[in-house]
This record gives sequence, C-alpha cells and structure tokens, in this order.
Amino acid sequence: MGRSNVGKSSLINALVRQRVARTSAAPGKTRLANFYRVQRGSVPALYLVDLPGYGYARGGDASAREFNRLTEAYFERGLGIGDQGSVGTLRSSQSPTPDPRSPVSIGVLLLVDARHPGLDTDLDAWAWLKSQPCARAVVGTKADKLTRAERARHARKLESVFDSPVPLVSAETGEGLDELWKLIARLPNPRTAA
Repeated sequence: MGRSNVGKSSLINALVRQRVARTSAAPGKTRLANFYRVQRGSVPALYLVDLPGYGYARGGDASAREFNRLTEAYFERGLGIGDQGSVGTLRSSQSPTPDPRSPVSIGVLLLVDARHPGLDTDLDAWAWLKSQPCARAVVGTKADKLTRAERARHARKLESVFDSPVPLVSAETGEGLDELWKLIARLPNPRTAA
C-alpha cells in the first residue's frame, strides 16, 4: 500500500520481471485490488496485491472516498476483522486463487517515496498499519532518483521517522529488489507470532 504514484504497480512488475500490472505516469491508474500469484523457486506461491493509492484519485473526492472504501473493505475481509492485507499485501497460499476464508500469512509493505521522507499521509498510514494485526514493513521507492549523498541522508531520515529499517529500492534500475524479496520472505505470520 502507499500514496498514489509511489510506484506500487511498477514495483510489482520489477519484482516479477515482467509487465503484469498496468502503470501510468499519472497518479490514480490502479482503481481496483489486483491480485498477482507469484511462484519463486520451490517456496510456496504468494500473492502480491496491488491496491489503489491514497492521497489522490482521478475523479476527485468521490473517487478518493471510493478507493478508501475499497481498501478498508479489503483489509477488513483479508485479516479476520472480517483477516487483512496489501504491494502491498503478501499472501502465502497453495491455491491458485485467493480465498479469504482460508488461513494465510499476511504482510503489508507500506511503500513511501524515498525522495520525500516523513510525509504526514505516510506517517498516518504507518500508524494505522501498526494498529492492525498484520506483519508490516516500510520500503522506500524511487531510489534511482536520489544522488548518493541524498540516499544516505534520506535513508537515515526514513529510519528515524518510521522507527524501523527502511530498505531503498528502484523499480527502474532493479536496485534493492533482491533485498526486498528477502524482506518479503522474513515477514512473520501474525497468527503464529508470539
């Protein structure tokens, strides 16, 4: 999950190394929850779920409210509050299609633009995610847009404001994708975590 135009769909495409998610330079392209089943090697398949972004929507306030309702409904059904999730969500599953009634491991990646650490909307999203019973992590996107000095400075700022390690990635250059896959593999199952 993340702000509109933070690069959620582009990151999915980069992770799977093919164009499966529709992208656009204009914010608000993703308008539905899109599920992508991913199989890597011999590990169980998982779903990457691309949700609409927060902060902007084509069609103004009415569309933004619609996207918020979609996202809230998805989280409520997915987590067991009705069983949650979002690049967003990572769902481990053996079945070919997601079944919200079956037990799954759910992890949420909050994607933030590494060029703009500490935006209020991102901090609000992180605070909300921390209140949810799901595994979660923050990932800084668009690292290729930063100079070397900016990367170091922004990485420190991101870790400070989110009080958590924040890996930087680039869907454009592939930087950080191997580390991101490792992070995805490490996200714990909130149902079995002590």
